[in-house]
Amino acid sequence: MRLVVLFLILLLLVVPMPCSGTDGKLANRIDQIMQPRAAAGEFSGTVLVAREGRVIYERGFGMANREWNVPNDVKTKFEIGSMTKQFTAVLVLQFVNEGKIRLDGHLSDYLPLYRKDTGSRVTISELLSHTSGIPNFTELPGFLSGAASRVHHSVPEFVEKFCSGDLGFEPGTKFEYSNSGYFLLGAVLEQVSGATYEQLLRERIFQPLGMHDSGYAHSEPVLPHRASGYEHSSLGLQNVRYYDMSVPFAAGAMYSTVGDLNLWDQALYSERLLPAHLRDLLFKPNLENYGYGWVILVPAAGSPYAGESIPMHGGAIFGFQSVIQRIIQHRELIVLLDNNDDETLLKTALEIRRALASTH
Repeated sequence: MRLVVLFLILLLLVVPMPCSGTDGKLANRIDQIMQPRAAAGEFSGTVLVAREGRVIYERGFGMANREWNVPNDVKTKFEIGSMTKQFTAVLVLQFVNEGKIRLDGHLSDYLPLYRKDTGSRVTISELLSHTSGIPNFTELPGFLSGAASRVHHSVPEFVEKFCSGDLGFEPGTKFEYSNSGYFLLGAVLEQVSGATYEQLLRERIFQPLGMHDSGYAHSEPVLPHRASGYEHSSLGLQNVRYYDMSVPFAAGAMYSTVGDLNLWDQALYSERLLPAHLRDLLFKPNLENYGYGWVILVPAAGSPYAGESIPMHGGAIFGFQSVIQRIIQHRELIVLLDNNDDETLLKTALEIRRALASTH
């Protein structure tokens, strides 16, 4: 009997207790938000909500693979699309910290293969903040539906063919979201470092932070717990069509889990990746409230967290939707990863923000 009692005491010391009190009530409220959305087919994925590093709610809904009836769970890996940009921005700022890149340096300083007439006018800062004037390759007529998105491209080849158009406006004068700009930042990183973008992600971010379930989403490898992507059609949900992962590159080629993104969030409160003066540039609003790889949301009067700055970003890539929101003043985090193309994640995140705000 004494051994049994001792075992139970040790178990209590190492196994987290279930949420109770305020956290438990909040978890129940979030579940009441998520359950109807999942039942209505508006969410199929995994959600994580944390406060001050404590995971308050973490749960999977729907199917990671509909053909085999494999459910999503907290270990499921999702493509995160444009949420990749915040990781690219951190890598760029790491090289700024090392004196190898200057924010006011020009694209042509670091990427000799790029056309000099425009590359000499566009700065690294303008690429990071989507104010470069370089046209967005995903907006090129027929690009996403054509063969170009389904074949492998080397980085120099893609830069020359799809990221070298004439400027749409004078750099620094206007905000216009551009995947081309972040593709070019990936090319700059490879040129400056002599390593691949994938290696830089792994060695400078994933390994130091213990993000073992994140990576560059190549299509070919067998990846445990990988979610399949689905998109709506006139026939209902169907498997997403194939696209080559050399295309999104540094603008959108990552996969991750909600748990790894919680590690990422916590690291951004520290100086593990960047000194504070550079880290804070990620969240400093430029034109249209875009920082470096982050949208800076400022809720209006009457909304939850009115007047506060909430860094966030979404991701949308064939068959996947994602969103991350960091409520910095309260050290709260919302992550939603979805493996279909339903566009309701921001509404869901708003409902979760309301639930969080109600407990302050």
